[in-house]
Amino acid sequence: MKKKILITFVVVLLLLTGVFFFVVPSQLEKRLNVALNQPPYAASERAVELHKKLLITDLHADSLLWDRDLVRRGSRGHVDVPRLIDGNVVLQAFTVVTKTPYVWKMNIERNDDTTDNITLLAIAQRWPTPTWSSLTQRALYQAEKFRETAARSNGKLTVIKTSDDLSSYLDRRVTDPHVTAGFLGIEGAHALDGNLDNIDVLFEAGFRMMAPTHFFDNDIGGSAHGVEKGGLTDKGKEMIRRMEAKRMIVDLAHASTKTIDDVLAIATRPVVVSHTGVKGTCDNQRNLSDEQLKGIARTGGVIGIGYWDTAVCGKDAKAIAKAIRYAADLVGVDHVGLGSDFDGAVTEPFDTSGLVQVTDALIAEGFTDEEIGKIMGRNALRLLIQNLP
Repeated sequence: MKKKILITFVVVLLLLTGVFFFVVPSQLEKRLNVALNQPPYAASERAVELHKKLLITDLHADSLLWDRDLVRRGSRGHVDVPRLIDGNVVLQAFTVVTKTPYVWKMNIERNDDTTDNITLLAIAQRWPTPTWSSLTQRALYQAEKFRETAARSNGKLTVIKTSDDLSSYLDRRVTDPHVTAGFLGIEGAHALDGNLDNIDVLFEAGFRMMAPTHFFDNDIGGSAHGVEKGGLTDKGKEMIRRMEAKRMIVDLAHASTKTIDDVLAIATRPVVVSHTGVKGTCDNQRNLSDEQLKGIARTGGVIGIGYWDTAVCGKDAKAIAKAIRYAADLVGVDHVGLGSDFDGAVTEPFDTSGLVQVTDALIAEGFTDEEIGKIMGRNALRLLIQNLP
């Protein structure tokens, strides 16, 4: 009898282990990264023709976080290489997440740093054991995943680290348009594990953009969703100086008002907001005020408008275009871009293959073809070519 009980226990344990490692991660992503509509995506004939000519650049997607082969077309989530090519995306920022509050506690108003979703996700997705305790190792693992994906893509995905890389890739894409490229960014400088020397480590791994904070305050500065919501610490100011010296781009997404003000006061190079909304069309703690938009534009920066409901107070491309129109009218069309937050545990109107609907909505908003070209990618490309190493 005892032997039968032991065998039953072992079988149940193995089944539960299999579910935890091989079923839970995919089901979790399927639940969190929803596309309200599935392809094929309808658009006007004019939008379809214009969309083919655009150099689309998206400043934010968290796709490397998930246990999904990005070389293959996925049945869940928002981004992979085939769908980027279908959407005519020239360049995708792959932004890595290293720590967030528990999903059932996370909100846009107030979070502390005492809980961590990513530890359980890293274990469930069978990440290397150093990633279970080190945020820097989590970032490095996702960078290696990105390089490995590009290596297996048969030339379909190019890794961008320098201005020359980007210029050469854009030249090649003129005759080979069925390819895409990406560069690495980081959500929150807690990924440094408290050590500013890890800026060099992450730079060597290919990271070219980093935000001071994500969903909670850290030793660098305050988050818009943190407890204190303070400004840059002395350590944070040193981080900005080191990033600028290496020509890494400072991303102000999720930063508190004080942190944004402090960065703008010392920045000597353009900054970006990789994914956001604007209070002018969607007033909440997550989004940027008019003064913040103007300050970012004054640096020569680019503001990536997101697609999800908290960013734009809507669930379609029309709401996205409305936010873009507000920002463009306020600070000029040269300072507005795209920042989807695809695969960022958000519900989106479409996956990345459906970006033609944004083009169509911008046409309906009255933007010219030239302005649409800037918004959909050329503004971000200009900033990157001028400011990458």
